[in-house]
Amino acid sequence: MSLRVTLDFTEKDLEHFRNLARQAMSASSEQPPEEIVRAARELLKQVEDSVETDFIRGRLGQLQILIDMLEDEGWGMQEVGRGRVLAALAYFNNPEDLIPDHIPGLGFLDDAIMVELLCRELKPEMEAYRDFVTYRDSEARRRGMDPSELNRTDFLRAREKQLLSRMRRRRRRGGGGGAGSGGGKSPFSLF
Repeated sequence: MSLRVTLDFTEKDLEHFRNLARQAMSASSEQPPEEIVRAARELLKQVEDSVETDFIRGRLGQLQILIDMLEDEGWGMQEVGRGRVLAALAYFNNPEDLIPDHIPGLGFLDDAIMVELLCRELKPEMEAYRDFVTYRDSEARRRGMDPSELNRTDFLRAREKQLLSRMRRRRRRGGGGGAGSGGGKSPFSLF
């Protein structure tokens, strides 16, 4: 049996979390990226060693995806994206979070909530990275090569080919005629 708990955060509550995140981002500008990642890894290790609840483990486990995004040379994350992810991870470098981590059962709850909020903010980046990893693994298997030989450029070329192929298929089916045209050429077709 599972239990669903819904937390309703007011705008004031969310602003409080935003302020905490902003403070962490500000502090992170003075820290080397390696230190931020190291602290996030330590938090994951603490959770693995001491937390029993699936909710907290699942939420904090998402930090690993953020770390992977930063360290995956094949993904080649751009500076803007790196900055956003490092800023998100920086919160977990803060020893003074809402609920001290050493409190059994509750210590990581605020961290889990913050991960949920930050991952919602980073959802497009995380989804793109997951798509890339899926592509890289399946394409490497298909080609019989090591996944590390494929990178973001390969992924983007493959996506472009898919889009162009879909466009050609639609054109052949007469999809260029617009809604309700019944196929065939557009009455305004110049081609």
